[in-house]
Amino acid sequence: MNPTLIKKIRDMPKAELHLHIEGTLEPELIFRLAERNGLTLPYASVDALRHAYAFTDLQSFLDLYYAGAGVLQTEQDFYDMTWAYLARAHADHIVHTEIFFDPQTHTARGIPLDLVLGGIERALADAERRYGLSSRLILCFLRHLSEADAIVTLEAALPYFKSLSHRLIGVGLDSSERDNPPAKFARVFSQCRALGLRLVAHAGEEGPPAYISEALDVLHVERIDHGVRCVDDPALMARLAREHTALTVCPLSNVKLKVCDDLSRHPLRTMLDAGLAVTINSDDPSYFGGYLNDNYLATFDALDLDEQDAYTLARNSFEAAFLDDRQKRTLLGHLERYWQTS
Repeated sequence: MNPTLIKKIRDMPKAELHLHIEGTLEPELIFRLAERNGLTLPYASVDALRHAYAFTDLQSFLDLYYAGAGVLQTEQDFYDMTWAYLARAHADHIVHTEIFFDPQTHTARGIPLDLVLGGIERALADAERRYGLSSRLILCFLRHLSEADAIVTLEAALPYFKSLSHRLIGVGLDSSERDNPPAKFARVFSQCRALGLRLVAHAGEEGPPAYISEALDVLHVERIDHGVRCVDDPALMARLAREHTALTVCPLSNVKLKVCDDLSRHPLRTMLDAGLAVTINSDDPSYFGGYLNDNYLATFDALDLDEQDAYTLARNSFEAAFLDDRQKRTLLGHLERYWQTS
């Protein structure tokens, strides 16, 4: 790939809108936290753990993902995990990030929500002061669990939606998509909508295009996370383009989890050409072999994308962010100045 384009992509200001904070736990940090908390891991070394990252599908990844999260025991653990991601984000010239977290993964282990949010928020506030990196938090419900469990989680989180209203702004839906359609969570999303929360959902990753339509029409989400299966339904693609619905696509994740067999055949170019509001994101970068710039560069190389595509994707990331118009104008102005002078 052209070195000039590589540098332009690396250094351009960008937002990341699909990032699971628990999915940023690098093996080295997992081992450090396990030692700090007196835990014994079922792996002899960092290399042995990294070698286990050979996934056959989404579920095989989730099994390891939930096991890795077990090392998170204290507020400082959540701070250290979040800060490690934020330092990497700053290095990738991310100026705004919207981070998913999975409270049920932790409360089921007896870890209080106050402790989880305390560590994450402290790191986010520090990054804002040190780097000027703005951020938002999105609480995700685990779709392999019941809706009743999600409702309990929402009720427990209500005080934090008030006390952290500047940061904790929405809810999402993640975990195993197969046999867990969006409609399973219609009631809890209706409650969240009534509360004025921003709504997103994973759909059309391993699940069919119909799950994307269901997330839009039943859950009334504003963004679709993944959404790559939309290319199997031309009418849905036309709708997404017409309604300018943002899709937070994660290319390296799609290859690692066998959603797409090869990056050169990833549908992102088809989606861009169809006028969809596509963004590039890293999903669970520790597990999938790359943070945001890694995803950009690998995708551009595989699909022969160009400078105009880079600008479009970065612009889409700011336009799709859950920020007010003034904040968006500021970030878009930053991008325009970069593009004119670099």
